[in-house]
Amino acid sequence: MLLGVSGLVCGLMVGGILLVTVLGSTLHRGAEETAAKTAAGMADLIANDSLPDPLPVSGDDVRAQVIDGQGRVVAASLGADRLVPFLYPGERPARGAQKPTSVYIPGERIGVVGPVQVVAVPAGTAAEPRTVLVAKSLGDLTRAVDLLKHSLLIAYPLLVVLLAAIAWRAIGATLRPVEALRAGAEAINDNARADRLPLPESRDEIHRLAVTLNGMLGRLERARARQRTFVADAAHELRSPLANLRTQLEVAQRIGDPPDTEELLADVRRLGRLVDDLLLLARADDQGGRPEPVTGPVDVGALLAAAAARYPGRVTLLPVEGAPWTVGDEAALDRVVANLLDNAVRHARSRVELSAGVVGDRVEIAVTDDGPGVPEADRERVFDRFTRLDDARARDAGGAGLGLSIVRELVARHGGTVTLADASPGLRAVVRLPMAEPEPEVLVQPRSVQTGLARPTTPAG
Repeated sequence: MLLGVSGLVCGLMVGGILLVTVLGSTLHRGAEETAAKTAAGMADLIANDSLPDPLPVSGDDVRAQVIDGQGRVVAASLGADRLVPFLYPGERPARGAQKPTSVYIPGERIGVVGPVQVVAVPAGTAAEPRTVLVAKSLGDLTRAVDLLKHSLLIAYPLLVVLLAAIAWRAIGATLRPVEALRAGAEAINDNARADRLPLPESRDEIHRLAVTLNGMLGRLERARARQRTFVADAAHELRSPLANLRTQLEVAQRIGDPPDTEELLADVRRLGRLVDDLLLLARADDQGGRPEPVTGPVDVGALLAAAAARYPGRVTLLPVEGAPWTVGDEAALDRVVANLLDNAVRHARSRVELSAGVVGDRVEIAVTDDGPGVPEADRERVFDRFTRLDDARARDAGGAGLGLSIVRELVARHGGTVTLADASPGLRAVVRLPMAEPEPEVLVQPRSVQTGLARPTTPAG
């Protein structure tokens, strides 16, 4: 703020100096032009041999003389000396000079106050040379410039103080919202309360900046809330099988009987699946939504056949239309199909169908069941992590609520989409992936290098 006020003061000072300088130069140049025009007119009269005496001049501050080659005054205006020329011999133009000259002399020499500008113009002929001297008093001009200087010297400090006060208030009013934003940002900490920056009343750039920053804070708060929810849900899901394992082992230790290994292995497998799912989602979050590099061509028909074979008698594979191929991570796409089949088998009453085809430039994979379906209002929410609808909350029959979240992450990583629709009755899950040209000559099956996924041998949660 001080820097701005100092710049304003310096600017005013430079402006004042330039004003005085330009005004003085303009006035002196105007006086010289007036005297030169008067002298040129008298030179024309001399050339026409019609020079009057006394010489005609305009104004009391102008006087004129005509001198001959010996420096004698041959004609003069009223009020001009008829014996002594305005200029001394050393100040007059040299003999034979053709251009006018201008000389400044003190006013006392011709009986006026202040400086005087004398313009000398050669005239006459070579036989009878003449010189026209026109003296223009600069007293009024000098007093005008001095008056301006004195006025500026008096008004300048007052103007500086006034402008400094105005600038201080204006700049302070402009920076006050910025200071409020800074104080609000400094007050934000890592507590659980949703903090926001104060919005200035003015609808200007600072207001829009505050709105943008509050939007960013809102997104960060939502991300932090999702992270807290994710950690809490993960801890809750891990606690249940661990508590079950601990209970069985403590009971077995107390009564001396070996624990039920099948039940223990079921809990261990569930823990393993849950940990794998959490690691996969953590890697997806770390990538920040960036698509993962593909690893090779994938035969969708073969992929679906292998997936359906893991559910004998429970999944019907419909004829695959159009020999669809896509490009991506085969293990990740296998995980997508397996998760969708797990959900369909878990909720189906009697029928689960798996199909694929080509629609436009997309490969479409569909999993259809005749279960209770998902209400339209919940079809987006079920893709959230640890989300289970009311009829799927039994942990012995359902997973941890990560299956569809993993499906969406993996499909998005391959540049595709996944949607849920009504199958009347039941639910139809549709995955759309970019289509690729068939490559039947590929002999080596691509393996995952990005996700580390393997084909699941048991239903995923």
